[in-house]
Amino acid sequence: MPDIEWRQLATLAGKEFRDRMRNRWVLAVALVFTVFSLVITYFGAAQQGQLGPRSIEFTIASLVSLVIYLIPLIALLLGFDAIVGERERGSLDLLLALPITRLELLLGKFLGLAAALTLSTVIGFALDGLLLFRQFGWPGLYHYLGFVFSSVLLGLAFLSLALLISVLTRERTKASGLAIALWFGLVLVFDLLMLGLLVASGGEVFGKSGGQALAYLLLLNPTDIFRILNVFSLDQVRSLYGLASIVPPALANPWLMGGAMLAWIAAPLALATWRFRS
Repeated sequence: MPDIEWRQLATLAGKEFRDRMRNRWVLAVALVFTVFSLVITYFGAAQQGQLGPRSIEFTIASLVSLVIYLIPLIALLLGFDAIVGERERGSLDLLLALPITRLELLLGKFLGLAAALTLSTVIGFALDGLLLFRQFGWPGLYHYLGFVFSSVLLGLAFLSLALLISVLTRERTKASGLAIALWFGLVLVFDLLMLGLLVASGGEVFGKSGGQALAYLLLLNPTDIFRILNVFSLDQVRSLYGLASIVPPALANPWLMGGAMLAWIAAPLALATWRFRS
């Protein structure tokens, strides 16, 4: 591990964070999460003729879809131009001329953007959490805090992927296109392809244990890891969706899924660091 000047790293991260605060980015994202989470919580069961949260499990299951669609997109848009934007503006060479290393620059940007994304996520879900606490008490708040924490991890995973895209590309337009394509691929297309392959082959493409093989392939997608963490670990929702026969009990282990999510944060960031320094 090369030497890192932590003071310089903190300075770079602080600058990146303050830039997001000045342009009201954190406030805007927090407002979006607040509005959507409250609407989903109170009107999610309207089709069953009920207003307000039905249970903490069903509330979290409803919010999972919101997070899967919004947080990856926000994280990718936040970080896709972190490096390539500096390169196009001609400020990258100026930054590297300062007494900082490429590693410090990349990590500083990641930490600053991660702080902004984390703050906006936590603030955005805070009001909903307070209302759920008033109705369900500490047990409900415990599950909800786990949901918020895993939402932050999902955002950091896609932020790490965004920095990798930013390092690998030379133009902002290409980086933005790759970011949107990655969002479509992981959020919309991946599950459809896996389920379509399983249904079309009758499970034979994965052998006799086709369902379980498919379940382990879900580890290749951070959005599915997030979904398993927040849905399949809740017995009531698992029975509702009828997925207990597909997802093996081992994947309901939050420590295993948490470790897989951390790997999705670390691996793209490590690859981006290697490519940026080479």
